[in-house]
Amino acid sequence: MSVVGPVLVDGRPVAPEEACIGVFDVGFQRGYGCFEAMRAYGGRIFRRDEHLERLARSAAALDLPLPDRAVLADWCDRTAAAGDVVVRLFVSGGTDPHRPGTDGRIVVYAEAVPEVPDVLRLDPRPAPWHPDGTRSELTGAKVLSYGHHLAATLAARRRGFDDALLVGRSGAVLEGPTFSIGWITGPRISTPSLDLGILASITRSAVLEVAPRVGFEVVEVVAGLEAVEDADEVFVMSTVKEVRGVVAVGETSFAPGPGTRRLAAAFGELVAAETGR
Repeated sequence: MSVVGPVLVDGRPVAPEEACIGVFDVGFQRGYGCFEAMRAYGGRIFRRDEHLERLARSAAALDLPLPDRAVLADWCDRTAAAGDVVVRLFVSGGTDPHRPGTDGRIVVYAEAVPEVPDVLRLDPRPAPWHPDGTRSELTGAKVLSYGHHLAATLAARRRGFDDALLVGRSGAVLEGPTFSIGWITGPRISTPSLDLGILASITRSAVLEVAPRVGFEVVEVVAGLEAVEDADEVFVMSTVKEVRGVVAVGETSFAPGPGTRRLAAAFGELVAAETGR
């Protein structure tokens, strides 16, 4: 990770090597808190307001107070001024597990956009910890406790893949550890339904918005791995990865296709129109 510029801790600039939160914060001790990752192009954040709206929903689920939306937007814009970067915003749970937000901290910083492979190889991994259609207090919230997600990624990489594709207890295909998944069959794009408890990805929403413009019908589905394996093309969507083709899901191979390229181009045009990139 390469931090670009200062880190803002509750809006105060701090040198990256000096930025910290306390060891008694429940964000550190229990993963209790929420976060957002936003992409800035030429210093302007793509769909910043949608990210902050999702942050507000996550914080409400955790009963964590937030500053005024305009204050958060200003902190994000200040860090985004570094240029083409990923802006990360973290809200810690505070020091009292019985009173969320007590002495909590909000950290915002920019980091250089990491290198991402042009195409990905995904390892289907069981995710018994995922909601997979059930509901709980934090279903749909973007919370700090991503340990299961990271463990799935590391397990996939040990097997020679780029990342994991999470499959629920029911057998439904869900999402990646840090990305949404979609697949193309003829003129149709399928993607797992939000009813499964997957993250309401900002990039996913934007891609599904532009898909009809380039000739696709979009359906949200509950489907097993065989539906993905039978597809013509498979692709991922995320803030960092944007739209990337998938060339393998387990032992099933795919060729990078024209549908994914059309989607990626349409998404790029949308980003350019909204950010002036």
